[in-house]
Amino acid sequence: MQLNEIRALTSSDMQAVDRVIMDRLGSDVALINQLGSYIVHSGGKRFRPLLHMLASRALQGADSDLADSAQMAAVVEFIHTATLLHDDVVDESTLRRGWDTANARFGNAASVLTGDFLYSRAFQMMVELGRPRVMDILATATNRIAEGEVMQLMNIGDAAVSEARYMDVIGRKTATLFEAACRLAAVLDGRDEAVEEALGEYGYRLGVAFQLIDDVLDYRGDEAQTGKHVGDDLAEGKPTLPLITAMARADAAGAELVREAIESQSAARIDEVLKVVEQTDALSYTSALAEREAEKAKQALTVLPESVYSRAMSALADISVQRDH
Repeated sequence: MQLNEIRALTSSDMQAVDRVIMDRLGSDVALINQLGSYIVHSGGKRFRPLLHMLASRALQGADSDLADSAQMAAVVEFIHTATLLHDDVVDESTLRRGWDTANARFGNAASVLTGDFLYSRAFQMMVELGRPRVMDILATATNRIAEGEVMQLMNIGDAAVSEARYMDVIGRKTATLFEAACRLAAVLDGRDEAVEEALGEYGYRLGVAFQLIDDVLDYRGDEAQTGKHVGDDLAEGKPTLPLITAMARADAAGAELVREAIESQSAARIDEVLKVVEQTDALSYTSALAEREAEKAKQALTVLPESVYSRAMSALADISVQRDH
């Protein structure tokens, strides 16, 4: 199953999610409306809401009313968007998905404060659902995401970051919200702990795989496809797995080159760094790890009944590691 087929399968559900997003994004503060509309229409994949709606359909079937699920998916997207707004300010990013970042267009202060608005609106919407377990999952998730962001900040310019430390960061920073999006589908349908845990495992593993491929695409991706500049992570001093692996496998000169690039937070020698990354098969190693995580995600889906929706979730695990943007 291809991504366009999955999007067609979930078209009506995702339209419902989009209606909730547009309705709940509204504020009587003009700048929030202006900035909110900009970020909502700036090419986001809506991957996390898509996961939630697919998992909900896999559990409840094609004919169920998923109004609460659409609201939950919008909550997840608001939290994700808030993290992006804050990330781009911290990273001083100017380009995302081929668009100017909100901070580049509207300024840092407006971006941070609108991110705060999205967080608080998300929690308002959670309260409306009246499910303590929903609040528990998302309160924990947002806390772990914040921890991951702080850990990543601490790692900036640190060439001594280990693979284990890197995996801990992406587990918190990225995989946590994937996990929550899927876990919440089980909660809204009143499923038992075993189903909730299995869907959480699927989401977490998929999130790790997704981030690993994002880190590969930073060194191999087509800028027109990825919407970001090759070497942006290096310019920000981020020791991602391709660089960690390259340093571990390169000769002394190659390792020192990569180390200096990370510590100086500079992409000035990106072509030389790319050569070391390629020579050490660091991208292949990272991709292979992503593929293993995707396989573990698929194995967790055995808890679901066979359906077009469970097959779509399995296909998404493959798509997440085969994509070029």
